[in-house]
Amino acid sequence: MSESIAAPVVGVGAVVWKGDKLLLVRRGHAPRAGSWSLPGGRQQSGETVYQAAAREIREETGVEIRILGIADVVDLIERRADGGVAHHYTVIDMAAEWAGGEARAGDDAAEVAWATRADLARYDLTPKVLEVIELAARKRTQPQS
Repeated sequence: MSESIAAPVVGVGAVVWKGDKLLLVRRGHAPRAGSWSLPGGRQQSGETVYQAAAREIREETGVEIRILGIADVVDLIERRADGGVAHHYTVIDMAAEWAGGEARAGDDAAEVAWATRADLARYDLTPKVLEVIELAARKRTQPQS
């Protein structure tokens, strides 16, 4: 049996709201290249998860955000045939509001879209992404402290 990876990679993502629409990206690179998802990427050393989320959304979409809080933490674990861990990402997803900028595909995104929750079925999002969107929607309606 080969060894598993040493530690998970920390990633950040965000459900970014602009009115009744949320920001989606078509992934330009692996994993899941060509599929629609939430914008985000890897946290860099020296960044808080909040700083990483703002930077990643800006780099990937050109949009500035105001973070409302953490919507969910998701572990994406891919195992090899021998049971070892091939990839492990721990993704901290934020609920956020659009604060400025025009959405455009940049960095790792092939395409961007603003979608209403009623339109989400046509983007073939994973069940976990849909769950995170619902959690972020609830976070959005909670009073901020």
